[in-house]
Amino acid sequence: MNKKTVTIFGTSKAGEGDSAYMLAYETGRLLVQAGFTIANGGYGGTMLAAAKGASEAGGEVIGVTCSVFKNSRPNKYISREVGTASLDERLDKLIQLGQAYVVLPGGTGTLLELAKVWELKNKGFLKTDKPIILLGGFWKPLVDSIAGEDPDSGRYIKLANEPQQVIKLISEY
Repeated sequence: MNKKTVTIFGTSKAGEGDSAYMLAYETGRLLVQAGFTIANGGYGGTMLAAAKGASEAGGEVIGVTCSVFKNSRPNKYISREVGTASLDERLDKLIQLGQAYVVLPGGTGTLLELAKVWELKNKGFLKTDKPIILLGGFWKPLVDSIAGEDPDSGRYIKLANEPQQVIKLISEY
């Protein structure tokens, strides 16, 4: 039986000691301990942190990299690299791999990732049993704002304050 894969989205800019980095590390570690494989973009920041936590817990980490990042190297904690040629292909692969999605704090790249997976769910192009979990309070104002315009839009979004809640929310699906 294959392990379920959880795709983690988040900032590439977080450094060791930052709250987003620590959230990512702990999330990666706990997901692996709960029996999951993780997938992410394979580079630095929260991608590195989640991969490090997962790797140190003995788990598999799929890093989906992109050849347009010519000056970036995959982090040393990924156990399987999946190379892509474009940002669109990379995001599509990350979405395809995931049976659940965890979104950490981030910038416009993370916003794009969240928006795409959220819209695919809202339009029925992704199975409804694939939860989108926003970890920490970073994205809550955005979700609240969009829900003010379209109350039905938040039905697939779950909020978690701590990595332990992520495991609980995924297990409910």
